Amino acid sequence: MSTIDAPVDIAIRTVTRKLGLGAIIGIIFFSVSGGPYGLEDVIGSSGAGIGLLLIVITPIIYSLPISLMVAELATMMPVSGGYYQWVKEGLGQFWGFQAGWWAWVASWFDLAIYPVLFVEFSSYFIPALAENFWLRWIVGVAFIWAFALVNMLGASVVGDSSKLFLVIVLAPFVLIVLIGIFKMDQSPVIPFTAEGVSWTTAFGAGLFVIMWNYAGWDGLSTVAGDIENPRVNYPKALAICIPMITLIYLIPTVISLAVVGTSDVEWTAGAFTTVAEQVGGAWLGLLLSFGAIVSAVGLFSAWLLSYSRIPFALANDGFLPKRLTRVHPTRNTPVTTIVIAATICSVVTLLPFEKLAALSVLVGGCVLILEFITLIVMRRRHPDLERPFKVPGGPIVPYIILLVPAAVITTAVYFTVLESGLFAGVGLAIIGLMTGVVAYFVLLPGKRRSGIDRRVDFTTGELLG
Repeated sequence: MSTIDAPVDIAIRTVTRKLGLGAIIGIIFFSVSGGPYGLEDVIGSSGAGIGLLLIVITPIIYSLPISLMVAELATMMPVSGGYYQWVKEGLGQFWGFQAGWWAWVASWFDLAIYPVLFVEFSSYFIPALAENFWLRWIVGVAFIWAFALVNMLGASVVGDSSKLFLVIVLAPFVLIVLIGIFKMDQSPVIPFTAEGVSWTTAFGAGLFVIMWNYAGWDGLSTVAGDIENPRVNYPKALAICIPMITLIYLIPTVISLAVVGTSDVEWTAGAFTTVAEQVGGAWLGLLLSFGAIVSAVGLFSAWLLSYSRIPFALANDGFLPKRLTRVHPTRNTPVTTIVIAATICSVVTLLPFEKLAALSVLVGGCVLILEFITLIVMRRRHPDLERPFKVPGGPIVPYIILLVPAAVITTAVYFTVLESGLFAGVGLAIIGLMTGVVAYFVLLPGKRRSGIDRRVDFTTGELLG
């Protein structure tokens, strides 16, 4: 209960449920994947064999545990704000705030990745972008604000466009497979590791990149209020997307390696364009480059939809100014927080891709650990609550599915520190995490003055307070 005796009239802002199963699949696809673009560095840094092994085992040891956890918590608490509300309900206000704040910090880096990729892919058509830093930044900022406006039109627009983008992104890879299958003449797993690199080093080198390619399964939870029948459609979409994304990564990569190998193609960002040109000619390379641009658009739109709801949830809970809960009068979208996200992204996009990806995975990984601990606590504290989806197995299973991704994240951090040093590897991420502790105590007095005390109604999945 509130510590303030006087009643406070607070309008609880929720968003109407609009997203059907197809739209959910499209948004999850672009929250997690966006196609095989970006996988090239896994092959280049690790070798063909280790790279393919990582593509196969990462969804088992990383994506599957996360998806099981997300499905149980999302169906038990299908509430706007997603993991922020889950952790707050399970671990208390302090850790709930950390989950929300850390996810917001991670979003500053993650969102900025996609305008960087958009400009990188666009340089295939506009070579001047590869040579002029400030032109790249201006084009990236224009991209950010154009699709921020699209997000303001509503979740249904993002969901519908995601379905269309999915087809455009996958079409050139389907053609690579259909044409390339008749041109395979070498083993796709040779060399098994990159030249002069041990298998353990090769595994570690590719792990961070592949984790980024398989991250984002909890992203849509922040807009659970937008989902039609979330207790059924959310776990169903996750069950479809894990094998779908794994095959979308694996099959074109196997075919590409079997056609062109690794000796004649530099497996780094953009390598699939070279593969497409060798498999089908210049027209296919052109089509794939266009698909890469659309992929960046889809990824940015999906993540902006998710991340813009984090400060909205914090403001709705009294931690941030109430004006951040303002929504569009007809579209019911959080316009103010979308503008804030786009503004921050416009600045952070000046950082290089590699630094952005590492910071996103490290800070986001800490949010995931809090979500797993929440799953365990909610099992112990509320064993009789309705769980439309429950992680199968006995009471020990939640502990196991926590340990597996935690070990993966720890391994990735170890190899990053080993390669780059402590501060260069994780220093900025640690600073980002510490800002959550500082921000909590700075914002707590305002939270108390607001008199807001929201709790989850487990029957309806709505927020009360």
